[in-house]
Amino acid sequence: MPTVARLIADSLHAHDVDQVFCVPGESYIGLINALSDMNAIRVIVCRHEAGAGFMAVADGRLRTRAGVAMVSRGPGLSNAMVALHSAFHDATPLVVLVGQVERADFGRGALQEQNYSKLLADVTKAVIEVNEPVQASEAIARAFHLAESGTQGPVAVILPEDIFDEMTDAAVNAPRPRALAGPRPADLDRLADMLGRAERPLLLVGGALAADALTDPAATDDLRRLAEDWVLPVSPTHRRPQLFDSRHKNYGGYMGIRVPPKLIAEMQKADLMIALGERMTDTVSQSYRFPAAPQPQLPFVHVWPDANEIGRVWQVDLGIACAPHEVIKALLAHGAPAGADRRRGWVAGLHAIHRELLEPVWEPAPDGLNFAAVVCEVNKHLADDAAVTSDAGNFGSFIHRYMDFRPGQAFLSSVVGAMGSGMPMAVAAGLRRPHSQVVAFVGDGGALMMGNEIATACQYGVNPILVISDNSMYGTIGMHTHLRYPGRPFMDSMRLTNPDFAAWGRSFGAEGITIREESEVAPAIARAFAVKTKPVVVHCLTSALQMSAWRRYDRGDRLP
Repeated sequence: MPTVARLIADSLHAHDVDQVFCVPGESYIGLINALSDMNAIRVIVCRHEAGAGFMAVADGRLRTRAGVAMVSRGPGLSNAMVALHSAFHDATPLVVLVGQVERADFGRGALQEQNYSKLLADVTKAVIEVNEPVQASEAIARAFHLAESGTQGPVAVILPEDIFDEMTDAAVNAPRPRALAGPRPADLDRLADMLGRAERPLLLVGGALAADALTDPAATDDLRRLAEDWVLPVSPTHRRPQLFDSRHKNYGGYMGIRVPPKLIAEMQKADLMIALGERMTDTVSQSYRFPAAPQPQLPFVHVWPDANEIGRVWQVDLGIACAPHEVIKALLAHGAPAGADRRRGWVAGLHAIHRELLEPVWEPAPDGLNFAAVVCEVNKHLADDAAVTSDAGNFGSFIHRYMDFRPGQAFLSSVVGAMGSGMPMAVAAGLRRPHSQVVAFVGDGGALMMGNEIATACQYGVNPILVISDNSMYGTIGMHTHLRYPGRPFMDSMRLTNPDFAAWGRSFGAEGITIREESEVAPAIARAFAVKTKPVVVHCLTSALQMSAWRRYDRGDRLP
């Protein structure tokens, strides 16, 4: 008769789990022991629970199943909550197995005991407590089903320390088939009619379409065909840039945070907006101004797999609760409306603005590198199947302005903007796609939050290129302070004291490269991509004056 720990391990294997991420903890060493005996699921030992959580989030975004992290009770889970928060807001499937005190000690305030149903109520879809051996496999099956259904997200399974060694004859619960809704014929007819009458439609594509593409790689190609046949501009949304080829003539501009004035002004001439697989948040809607909330200023169609999300903030003209790829396939089968060619000028105008913004032009900065030079050089080396990760920070604006993403590439980031995700997500990408390029962009702030996971990369033979933008300050917060309180001498409070990041990288066993001048960019980036056998840290001494890809401080502003 197997133990509960072995039953859980077999249940994970039944759900096609081949690796889990963790920082080992005493509250679940019984499960680690069972996984070691099983020898079918690789246990990736990380340096911080947040790193383990972000790796599991990224893994869930790169495959058709939820990523899995294991964390110990109390402090271990508290460290991992930033990843749960990201998965919840980013609608990313994640299963987190959480150790708990022994059942006999429930309610006594035992070492590191917490009430996880209360603690995790606002950052998970569900908290499932396993207090009887017979419930263990059922809990795993339910957790994956909930994490991967509807609006995807994180589910926590709570496992008391003393349950793992108990014996059980309970059977392994098989994965539960996903219930997938399709579009109603009447809704498709109405959508086709709205598109047929629209002169200036705008099609936003987001995370649910990325999830569809994991199960059916034809999804992005079908999107391209729809854009061409129906003459539609396609705009990938915040931190989902890989969903449509940015060089394609139907690319209508990136709908990220703070869209440049020229592009958003043209987009606001639209007479129909369709959010296709985009959950819709304040970042995508430009702080709830386009579309305006709760009453949009133009007809608004929302396609999302969960009916509870549609209409939650906006009054929609048409809501379709289904996978976005199903709508794309149905519209292709329906056939394009007569007269769609009249929209070619509208599409071409949006694309022209986008191409203008994408041009690799920038002004040198007097106090360090303009990070645009580095990003544009990296862009020249990216393969069609490269994985790019980005931490949170203003340096990310250079990525979204200057890199020409396309389907086949992976882009991984915390959509909700959590710092620290860039490096651990790069490790996960390297483990999941071992023969592809992996490039991580981080700022100097995020580098010292989760950059220590470069040790995990070295341990497991993952070789990402870690590009660090070091302007010796928390640049994003400096920008916001400057814009809200102009003229205030605030900059000293944003300063950072940083190490020599190239030497820091070498101390882990990585290659270390420093870029101080723009003339050094091309040879340094070429050298970084030439290294194949270990991670590379590229330390870029960047400008603090150039606050983002779009803004620069005035000469009179006080800088550190």
